[in-house]
Amino acid sequence: MTTPVLMPKLGNSVESSLIVAWRKKTGEAVQQGEILCEIETDKATFEVQSPSTGKLLETFYPEGEEVPVLTPIAVIGEAGEVYSPQPTQAIFLDAPLQTFAKPEIQTATSREQSGAISPRARKLAANHNLETTQIQGSGPKGRILERDIKASLATRAAAPSAPISSPIISSVSVSSPLPEGVSAIPLKGIRKRIADRMLESLQSTAQLTLNTSADARELQAYRKRFKAHAEKDSSIPNITLNHLIMLVVARTLKQFPNVNSLLENDTLYQHQDVHLGFAVDTERGLLVPIIRNANRISLRELTEQATRLARECLDGKIAPDDLQGGTFTISNLGGFGIQTFSPILNPPQIAILGVGSIDLKPVQLEEQVEFIPHLSLSLTINHQVLDGAPAARFLQALCYNIAHLNDLMLL
Repeated sequence: MTTPVLMPKLGNSVESSLIVAWRKKTGEAVQQGEILCEIETDKATFEVQSPSTGKLLETFYPEGEEVPVLTPIAVIGEAGEVYSPQPTQAIFLDAPLQTFAKPEIQTATSREQSGAISPRARKLAANHNLETTQIQGSGPKGRILERDIKASLATRAAAPSAPISSPIISSVSVSSPLPEGVSAIPLKGIRKRIADRMLESLQSTAQLTLNTSADARELQAYRKRFKAHAEKDSSIPNITLNHLIMLVVARTLKQFPNVNSLLENDTLYQHQDVHLGFAVDTERGLLVPIIRNANRISLRELTEQATRLARECLDGKIAPDDLQGGTFTISNLGGFGIQTFSPILNPPQIAILGVGSIDLKPVQLEEQVEFIPHLSLSLTINHQVLDGAPAARFLQALCYNIAHLNDLMLL
């Protein structure tokens, strides 16, 4: 009896995954639980195991192809068996009953009728009265995904009211022979998703960045104290400057729900609890895991969660649901010596904090000037829904709490 291998559903928001590499070839013997292939969501890489023991009779998709979740990607069986797609009797908690048939290529006109548009994409298009018949889907066989609708909406918003003529710009075809020392690297997988989302963010929001700095003496003193304790006791987690900053940000945001907000479908959702995202640099690109209810937990718990999530990002094992649902994001480039920068919003969030390096700043104190270490901070906001003054008040409170960290730690 043949057993189909389904593209797993790796999170409530994951609609499809990319097949990165097949570990097994057609005709090879496989054991139940053995790795068949590697797949990639828009956030992380995972391994797909064989559901049974037998031979890999057929693979339905090549490497580099994106496949909807719960779609058969291969079949396991015994030599000589023929795979006949039949409706599955398995029950999936968050997916409708479906058949084991490979999707056919469809035209844009018939796409809506045949369902080659994801439910999330259809809902988003309906909310914005967007016609989808002319949209070229980026999913398998032209399937329209939510990101295609968002890209189309961003293009519609940015389109000029009248055609603008421009001179013809010559370009070099990437298919032509490359000069020596030049490599052509197609954007795909996570890198392609990041590229699309960065462009979409800038096209669909009115971004404004405010820059300031905070007295970092108490921040440095706490970091030195915790480091000394950790060196003496291995059970104490390694609390970094970034962990301390994350704690201050989460507790400050509690008082500013207008900053800790999401803008979705022309509605602003203000959150009392802070679901804090923090940028992690990985070989596959930038990932932003989420610490839930960061304003409610202790510094130790925050540190342990942040350390675990960052490690899972670097190992490519982060769960997709751990990368969803953030209300505010921190991006720290201070370790690279960057003083200030303009972080790009992560919609639907309306604010993101860029953290720079700690540098000496001259400060007038009575009759003399002292050089005091200050932490650089850059807050990018969506000026569509958050004005400069309330954003500045949040930064002002954040700087005060960083400078008076001892008082905040007692709360």
